[in-house]
Amino acid sequence: MHPERLIALFRPRTAVLAAALCASFVPSVPAWADDSAAITRIERNLASRVMLKGAPGASLADEMKRLNVPGVSVAVIRGGKLAWARAYGVAYAGGPAVTPETLFQAASVSKPVTALAAMRMVEGGKLALDADINNFLTSWKLPAGPEGAKASLRQLLSHTAGTSVSGFPGYAAGAPLPTVLQILGGQAPANNKPVRIEAAPGAAWNYSGGGYTVVQQAMADTAGKPFDVLLAESVLKPLGMRDSTFAQPLPAAMKARAAQPHDGKGQPYPGGAYTHPEMAAAGLWTTPSDVARFALAVQDIQAGRLKGVLSAELARTMLTPIQRNYGLGFGIEGQAPRQAFGHTGANKGFRSSMLASFDGDNGVIVMTNGDNGGQLAASLERAVAIEYGWPVRQPKVREAVALSPEVRKTYVGRYESPVLGGFEIAERDGTLALSMKGGPFDTLHAESDKVLFMLERDAELRFEDANGGRIVGGPLNAPYKRVSL
Repeated sequence: MHPERLIALFRPRTAVLAAALCASFVPSVPAWADDSAAITRIERNLASRVMLKGAPGASLADEMKRLNVPGVSVAVIRGGKLAWARAYGVAYAGGPAVTPETLFQAASVSKPVTALAAMRMVEGGKLALDADINNFLTSWKLPAGPEGAKASLRQLLSHTAGTSVSGFPGYAAGAPLPTVLQILGGQAPANNKPVRIEAAPGAAWNYSGGGYTVVQQAMADTAGKPFDVLLAESVLKPLGMRDSTFAQPLPAAMKARAAQPHDGKGQPYPGGAYTHPEMAAAGLWTTPSDVARFALAVQDIQAGRLKGVLSAELARTMLTPIQRNYGLGFGIEGQAPRQAFGHTGANKGFRSSMLASFDGDNGVIVMTNGDNGGQLAASLERAVAIEYGWPVRQPKVREAVALSPEVRKTYVGRYESPVLGGFEIAERDGTLALSMKGGPFDTLHAESDKVLFMLERDAELRFEDANGGRIVGGPLNAPYKRVSL
């Protein structure tokens, strides 16, 4: 995950949600005896980024309904083991219940898996971290950037190469599929601009899926085999990730086990999952349990417990932040010795998240098949972190005061911010709620008559008068104003 993210055709929506709430989970990993009660508490008490003092969290079922997420799958690591896995809801309306074996698109969680494979090639002498990446590209060359700048593998894996194209939208069913060379060149039928060095390599952090596609081609050129085959041989099979593949589109034999993507209203995307030839950046199909096996391997390698995959030294290099708390394929959060590594992912209709500790060998992986699933995944992560007392992902606690009906009405309307765009404040069931850019409504709470705060974002609206003020939170400090009632 990059730091701001560490630190996204079957039946009508009502049918999707009803099926999602009624479907039972099917565990593939038996829970520890003392985990059963913990799982129930997690399911009943999802945690927002900001919690009201003394207030319970929302239930998983209620949040799936509110966020229009048909299915979610979770795996939890405890004490260096895959402790339990659970799945909820449905793969699609009228379809099977989600199980821990249901496949999801991992989206950008593909990047750390790619990075590990690349580092294995570095250790084997087939790639080099700090040489010009063009030394390893035979079928295409990355054009030089400003003043002849060249990019290295280290820079590409850490998003510091100055390369363009932050992400890829994918290709709908039936759409012409470009080759990777067409994607890199920005040539039809590719739907992205060319991948180029636009800024001085090493100067700044700039998230670039395009850079990972350069790495994909360099790895395939050097190995002399398709990228999905290379990743299966070098990472997926050695780590026991039997339910995972980088093949795009998903092979027919695996489609029956795949969840289908849904938009923010819970509607399925026509034709099903989008195809991502940009496999290194976004192409992995997998399960939370398999991603947990990957995270466990990284924990074991960097601790010196697992030999033969990668040296502990290179694993620690991957987990060392270069800029903006991002290493080689991983976002890093927390302070030593209480640190965690991970990544989030967002493809059309899929949201995923991986978080694992450096020490203590704990972690949680969440995968969903809805565009609002990122918020759900984050709430589940916090609920797990609270339950097991982890030092990361603990929510902030605030107190709220009640607003009179007269004061509430003064804030109802539509607003614009030059930084965040449009948002709406509405009164719903006697409380204020905010919708950002037409998304789901989040309840607003009041610190005072002039300060409103959100639970899903650690940010607050500071009203200077009834028509506007400033949104403040972390590095954010932006004006907003009312544009209509």
